[in-house]
Amino acid sequence: MKTIPMILMCACTLAGCAQLPEFLQPRPDGAASGEAAGAQTRPQSRPASAVPAAGARTVADFDTVSAEEKAAASAPAPVGGRLGTTVASLGSPSEPGLWLKTPLVQTEQAGRVSFAGTGKSVAVTLIPIDGPASAGSRMSLSAFQTLGAPLTGLPEIEVFSAS
Repeated sequence: MKTIPMILMCACTLAGCAQLPEFLQPRPDGAASGEAAGAQTRPQSRPASAVPAAGARTVADFDTVSAEEKAAASAPAPVGGRLGTTVASLGSPSEPGLWLKTPLVQTEQAGRVSFAGTGKSVAVTLIPIDGPASAGSRMSLSAFQTLGAPLTGLPEIEVFSAS
């Protein structure tokens, strides 16, 4: 019997949370109190071309890196130290760019990966993930395609720092 009044009281309390005092409500111009006029509070969004379209279904739809960007990333470049070898799986196709999420690095940095199966290499952003160095990595769709690696396979790739 006490359950029904308790539920009603909780519902009324939560409904009241939607009515904020005026000083906590956002301003129509988007500026927060104490901010300088014209200052931005949010980071700029990526260009619309860098994000796959909402109705993307095919590999080509998800691969938003241009042919010119792939050619530039594939161009021969000096590499730094060898970080190791890892098995790469396909990362989220909705994340654009040329990247490798790997436990072989501790901080985000520029790097290069090579795939012996095709002899190709590509410049990527190395993004750290938790796990032992022997754990696998996740690579972007665009990097897979630039390397010529099979999308459904688990290619073994060599990872290098950029300098």
